[in-house]
Amino acid sequence: MESMEAVVAEPSAINPGPIDVSVLYDQDKHVSSAVWDGQERGALRCHEHTSKLDQWRLTTKQMELVEKAGFGYLRLIPAISLDNPLISALVERWRRETNTFHMNVGEMTVTLEDVALLLGLAIDGDPVIGITYTSCNVVCEKFLGKAPEAGYASGGMVKLSWLKEFFSDCPEDAPLEDIECHTRAYLLYLVGSTIFSTTTGNKVPVMYLPLFGDFEQCGKYAWGAAALAFLYRALGNASLASQSTISGCLTLLQCWSYYHLDIGRPKLKLDPAHDCFPYVLWWKGKQIGPTANRDVIYYRKALDALKPCDVEWLPYRHMDSRVIPEDIKSSLNLGRSKTMLICFDKAERHLPDRCLRQCGMPQHIPEDVPQWQRKNRGVDGGVDLSGKMEFELNEWVNRRLNIAEGDHTVHESEYMQWYLKITRRFVGRPISLSSEFQRTNSGLRDIAHIADTFPIEGLDPQQVESISRIRYIAHECLRGQVETPVIASAIPITELGKRLRGKEKVRRKSLVKRKHKDEPMDCDGTSEDDRSQFHGAVIKVDELPLEPTEIDNTSQLCNLDTEDHSQICLVSVDGDHVQLCTVADGEANHQHPFQTVGDLTDVEPFHGVENGGSQLDAMSIEVEESHFCSGNKEVLNPHCQNAVDGADDSHLSHVAGDIESQTAVEV
Repeated sequence: MESMEAVVAEPSAINPGPIDVSVLYDQDKHVSSAVWDGQERGALRCHEHTSKLDQWRLTTKQMELVEKAGFGYLRLIPAISLDNPLISALVERWRRETNTFHMNVGEMTVTLEDVALLLGLAIDGDPVIGITYTSCNVVCEKFLGKAPEAGYASGGMVKLSWLKEFFSDCPEDAPLEDIECHTRAYLLYLVGSTIFSTTTGNKVPVMYLPLFGDFEQCGKYAWGAAALAFLYRALGNASLASQSTISGCLTLLQCWSYYHLDIGRPKLKLDPAHDCFPYVLWWKGKQIGPTANRDVIYYRKALDALKPCDVEWLPYRHMDSRVIPEDIKSSLNLGRSKTMLICFDKAERHLPDRCLRQCGMPQHIPEDVPQWQRKNRGVDGGVDLSGKMEFELNEWVNRRLNIAEGDHTVHESEYMQWYLKITRRFVGRPISLSSEFQRTNSGLRDIAHIADTFPIEGLDPQQVESISRIRYIAHECLRGQVETPVIASAIPITELGKRLRGKEKVRRKSLVKRKHKDEPMDCDGTSEDDRSQFHGAVIKVDELPLEPTEIDNTSQLCNLDTEDHSQICLVSVDGDHVQLCTVADGEANHQHPFQTVGDLTDVEPFHGVENGGSQLDAMSIEVEESHFCSGNKEVLNPHCQNAVDGADDSHLSHVAGDIESQTAVEV
């Protein structure tokens, strides 16, 4: 078989895929989309209830009946500790559009062959289908000899605890009828806690009971195919971003991963015996190796970086095939059957032609998978599902006519070129969102600098307009970032001034009422716990275009204590001038800390702000070990507003730039 190397892309050029959405058409609903957007759901809650199976004491006659019913090997499987993070990471790779895991080395799946060899269940026989029930009493009375009390049943489901409490200890000398009832209860508990475990946590549908009525006939059902249909449906549901639980035979899934992937595979203290069957028993025993710190992200990264050398496509070739029962060995070719798997109302496609390397064949580009709508049938009680699933049942009947064959003349490189276009290559981001943001922000700074310094002499008006547009967009994207230039808002300052005047009138009325009450006032209206403190913060205002405006009252950066610090005020006294002033040291202590700027008179204009809308360039206000606030909570630039709203008890200790301190007149 031709070996393949995984294609590695530069992180900056990574597109998680799919590029061609014709196969993975439900990508938007998949959990990988949410993970890529930074929405982690953590490890799934795994529902499997095998921990109390060993508390059932079966008589010799019961074990014979269990063997006859086809569950002799499933009964031997011990409770294996589930690795929830590993299972959760595998689910992130499962795609219900194809019923396969989309790894970056190609598609893989749990096949009928895996079920037969790992669990020892029959994968050939009659489909597991029958009548649904919405009540437990009648069917339990018929097949178990008693009905559950009201607290032990819900709809068509019965609690596992009720089965264990009343049927787990069958007397050796019990009548045959009682032994059969106890055995049916055990079988219902066995399938309800393993291959058909549900997300309810502790219940099992009673619809399986009629199939246990005749133990010999029960052994003719394809229980392995039903178990795989149930697992496929559970994987598909859990792969949706909205889900947080998973059910089904998770022991099968986890041991399949141990055999096929060198990720999360435990180390055994002793070399396992190769003569045990089913093959799940290979992992029975005490395990060593660090697993405590392995979370979903750990396994996700491992799967994202999966290499061909980490995959064992044919793991069972190392096992002793002589231990495989003849009836199971003769049906293993169904592992390559393109058919429909059936478990009552659950019908799922088995598509081994997408995973031919697991059959020892080179992989070619598979056929398209027809889209099909999964339906939950049989909501009403007493419904025989056989009459509602003719199409699915016909596919199962023809299972031996649709065996996937390989083509040894194909080149797998062609498959990989096709596959990398239709798959989701990565689940986790190679670069974190914060790092990507920083990189993008840095690029925007460079673009803004180039646009700011680009010479426009000799350019036509359209080119100048384009550069101005680029500059505006770059600065808008950088708006609010620390230590970034800020440009004026697209809103005309005249319009902004009208808004400010209206708000100022409301503030004045509020201030007058507060002064009459003679109560202490909070400058920003936020609670003590909600205020931010800014130490050594730098706010740069670069190339701030100021146009003629009618603003007559704006904001005030004010001192709230009696220490010897200056105040700086941004104020306009008429429609043609914008003025900066400082309150003189000797007068700052006499200034009411909440005096509005509109009340200031005889303010000397700040040099450098000219009539007609000049620009105030490179003004830098550096605040060291101090706080700042706005008495009016209204700042001309929205970024200053953001900084001001979060501060308290402010001091302005340093004013840098080309600002000459002006003395403010008394109010």
